[in-house]
Amino acid sequence: MDSVSHALIDALQNNKPAALATIVKTRGANPREPGTKMLVYPDGTFVGTIGGSETELRVIAEARAAIRDAKPRYLDLDLRHHADADAGIEIFIEPLAHAPTLVIVGAGHVGAAVAELARILGFYIVVLDDRAELIAPDKFPHADERIAGDLVTQIRGIEITQQTYIVLVTRLHALDPDLLGAIVEKDAAYIGMLGSARRARAVLDALKQQGVSETARARVHAPIGIAINAETPHEIAVSILAEIIQVKRKK
Repeated sequence: MDSVSHALIDALQNNKPAALATIVKTRGANPREPGTKMLVYPDGTFVGTIGGSETELRVIAEARAAIRDAKPRYLDLDLRHHADADAGIEIFIEPLAHAPTLVIVGAGHVGAAVAELARILGFYIVVLDDRAELIAPDKFPHADERIAGDLVTQIRGIEITQQTYIVLVTRLHALDPDLLGAIVEKDAAYIGMLGSARRARAVLDALKQQGVSETARARVHAPIGIAINAETPHEIAVSILAEIIQVKRKK
């Protein structure tokens, strides 16, 4: 099995965002044949090649855009830099179908309830907590990925795309400004923070003091969830996921 096939299987099995670029037709002298494939990741790294040069850079850029908006592309490119003035290449770029990612920061009762319901809704679930024992498989069975350690450090390492939904439900409220500061300027589909309206204002004011733009601050859903007078962890989870679905469908 070639390297592109290996990478494709890995991306599909592990819900990694990527786009597959395939040469479907060539004209004139061409460095690669129809059927040649290249897998591109959101950060621009890739596996395989469709021939290098400026053409490949264009394909990588289009593939990254396809990942962001989840829409395929069909490119018909001329290869004027080749000796054959009639050379050309047609490429189909297909973003991989993958489940939207729900990042839950905080493995308490609300976080666990959100994960349980989100699993039914088809989300790929990543949970972060500073307490490794709370996110063990027997304690937090509904997660696909479990990340323990310093929350601010760990969330900075999460790949965040337009298919990423982030829920902050930590017990460490003092960390919320730093957690939001690490992600609020990124391209997440949804960012929500658990807490009262008063605490939400305080956190957003702290972000303002950090220099976070008004546009970025306005993206934060705080207090999190749709107002349904929720009380129990599962009721709160329902309100959170209802808001996420609302945002997802509008998008």
